[in-house]
Amino acid sequence: MKRNLAFGPINFILLGISVALVIIGFILMSGDSTTAEKFNSDIFSSRRIVVAPILCLFGFLSMIVAVMYRKKENENETPPEYNPTDYEITEVEKTKIDLTKKRR
Repeated sequence: MKRNLAFGPINFILLGISVALVIIGFILMSGDSTTAEKFNSDIFSSRRIVVAPILCLFGFLSMIVAVMYRKKENENETPPEYNPTDYEITEVEKTKIDLTKKRR
């Protein structure tokens, strides 16, 4: 039995990579803090205030891409031709069509 999921396997892979980027960004931001007794100049390092936030932002943006990604359909396949005789119009639909024509 094949399940019809909203996301394909590529979406889940991209989403996993995105989550990993965000986690790595937060790990890079972590470290010792400054206290009243001791000043830690590492809180102003470029790793903490530039690289890590950019990595987190890139991770969050790639999550959007992972959710919105859609596999391209095969362009060689042609859609089925429309044939009006394949469809029967019910009496209710005929009445609706007549009413819309009268409104014009």
